[in-house]
Order: sequence, then structure tokens, then C-alpha cells
Amino acid sequence: MQTPTKAIKSRLMQYAAGLRYPKLLALTAGLFILDLFIPDLIPWADEILLGLVSLLLAGFKQRRANDSP
Repeated sequence: MQTPTKAIKSRLMQYAAGLRYPKLLALTAGLFILDLFIPDLIPWADEILLGLVSLLLAGFKQRRANDSP
């Protein structure tokens, strides 16, 4: 059984993994701004942000690989 914070993190990452670039970027930017102005409002926000940024970078890599001839 997972702790509640790990369960929330894993569900958010599963949801975010299915998002396309514009929505994923908006989610990441929104969470960053919220965490910037109200620190520690969301538990583990820094770890969630790192996961979202990794998903963004992976999306760039996949899109570039598909664009090359």
C-alpha cells in the first residue's frame, strides 16, 4: 500500500504522461508559478515538477526523432 502523497504523485504522472505538448507545458508552468509564490502549499511539488519537466524533454526528443527524414 502506498502513502497518500506517493499515490497522488503517481496518478499525476500517469495523467501527465498522456498529455500532449501545449497542455503539459501549461500544467508544468502553472505548478511552477504556484510553487514559486506559495512555497510548500503542495507537498512534493518540486519532485512533481522534475517529473513533468522530464516528460516535456522526452516529448521534445520523440518529436525531433519523428521529424527527421
